[in-house]
Amino acid sequence: MILASPPFWMLPATVLAALAYGFPALAGGRLNDAHARRLLWLAWVAHAVALLSLLIGPVRFGFAPAISVTAWLVVTAYMIESQFFPKFKARWAMGGLGTVAVVLAWWFPGTPLATQASAWLPLHWALGLSAYGMFAAAVVHAWMMTRAEHEIRLAHDAESGLPLLTLERLTFRFVTAGFVLLSATLVAGVLFGDALYGQGQAHWRWDHKTLFALLSWVTFAVLLIGRSQWGWRGRRAVRVLYIGAGLLLLSYAGSRFVLEVLLGRMG
Repeated sequence: MILASPPFWMLPATVLAALAYGFPALAGGRLNDAHARRLLWLAWVAHAVALLSLLIGPVRFGFAPAISVTAWLVVTAYMIESQFFPKFKARWAMGGLGTVAVVLAWWFPGTPLATQASAWLPLHWALGLSAYGMFAAAVVHAWMMTRAEHEIRLAHDAESGLPLLTLERLTFRFVTAGFVLLSATLVAGVLFGDALYGQGQAHWRWDHKTLFALLSWVTFAVLLIGRSQWGWRGRRAVRVLYIGAGLLLLSYAGSRFVLEVLLGRMG
């Protein structure tokens, strides 16, 4: 296995982000809310700088940067939500997710992008990564919803700090947003493949990435229809969400992981 070398200026931002993420995750209840929020904001900024460093010089991308961008978007969603729901407590989950993501992107910084690709390609990728972020946020909320339901059954107070119905409503708002973004990404790939990836390199082909993306789209469509038409809630809805998210993860990040890590193909 051959590892690509990350930009050297990525290291300080990665270390700072990992430490600022990791401390709230490890400190638990020993760290008050105000200090935890400040550390998460610091980690969020440092994480963004680490991601931007991949755009300096030859632009790099791969499975780990995709996961890192997804994690950054999940943290962004949490920071915005916490302004509207001050009692929402997920800092340890955000800290753990962010730490793993920034370290993974440092270790596997991806490969340089082809220079012949269209200038519109970053917009296409932005749509896809935004879909990743929305569905990842939905998965985090669904997991917290499942924990809250379990705690309620045991007559315990929910650790998330939010009512169960609020968590469920937020979960499906993220699912809906992700579905719209994923639909736009697939449509763009079908209609503008040549323009995005260069003449003679149309990206729409029946490979593993396309197949898993379509399967995830169908799964999320079934989930949204099931909720609106048949009132799917609770464990059934969460299971379908997990299946769709797993298929979506395999579509790009999974295929790139196989190429970059298992097969060692850096080009």
